[in-house]
Amino acid sequence: MTHGRVPWYDPAALDPERRAVHDEIAGGPRAAGPQAFRLTDARGRLEGPFNAMLTAPGVGGPLQRLGSAIRYATDLPARWREIAILEVAVVRRSDFEWYAHERVGRAAGLTDEELAALRSGGEAPSLSSAERTVRCVCRALLSLRDLDDELYERATADLGLERLYELLVLVGYYDLLALSLRTFRTPLPAGEPPIFA
Repeated sequence: MTHGRVPWYDPAALDPERRAVHDEIAGGPRAAGPQAFRLTDARGRLEGPFNAMLTAPGVGGPLQRLGSAIRYATDLPARWREIAILEVAVVRRSDFEWYAHERVGRAAGLTDEELAALRSGGEAPSLSSAERTVRCVCRALLSLRDLDDELYERATADLGLERLYELLVLVGYYDLLALSLRTFRTPLPAGEPPIFA
């Protein structure tokens, strides 16, 4: 059985290297606590970009650890992180990223109005000044692949250099996931409607 263009890896049939990566994802911090989105299906097969990581576990393992570090080991406030991920989802029209992180964003305190503004690309007056800077930085990184001097100064003043670096890595990581999701035609979990159709 395939999951888009790649096999949908059954955990019971995995070789030891793939099983180790599967278990890191399914049993790591993403799986701890209440789930905002489905990480696995009823058979334990990984959903979203995580299944494709099993295709090349030597790269997939380090990649998923980077993602875990971005989510759980940075100093980025949860709202900033989710605003940035949702900006990537919108710019790259990534259904799975929006599906997953709309839910995580709501759990991080984003309101329905803020989520609607993010999805449409519109203004969200309730966002803080720093959160608006996060949006501007993400848009520049995704479109220009750079920050001009003015936006760089604004970002370092509003976010700090360490958080700016963490944000830059986050955008690159989720941009890579969006590329993987699109290339491998990764479907949404069963029953979930398309977002950017």
